[in-house]
Amino acid sequence: MVIMTGETDLRKLLSGMRPQLNADRYVFTTVKDGVPSGVTPVVTVAEDEGLTLVVRREEADAAGLAYDYVAGWITLRIHSALEAVGLTAVVARELAEAGLSCNVVAGFHHDHLFVPYEHAHRAVAVLEDLARSSE
Repeated sequence: MVIMTGETDLRKLLSGMRPQLNADRYVFTTVKDGVPSGVTPVVTVAEDEGLTLVVRREEADAAGLAYDYVAGWITLRIHSALEAVGLTAVVARELAEAGLSCNVVAGFHHDHLFVPYEHAHRAVAVLEDLARSSE
């Protein structure tokens, strides 16, 4: 099987990132005994303290899972190589300069950003401005 490698050129990554705000609100929660029934995480991270889940808020509420951070999920639509240097650093810096927190998760094909839900549209605008200025 041939796997296409992603982009590594930082300028191309930035100018072509095409940030997309996914529907719904997402929360970070943690469980000790595996993923509860009815919950479909979009991200899982195994930590010593438990299994971190990023799930739709409605699923967390229905399962009685505790959380305190509600996020919007932004996908950078360019296929970034896992060995690419600088994309998340530049993106995080731009969002930080705009006063926005950002939790980054790298998937095989794309980078995913979780930002405060109430500021998600502003975060997309910041990223779109960054993409335009990188052309």
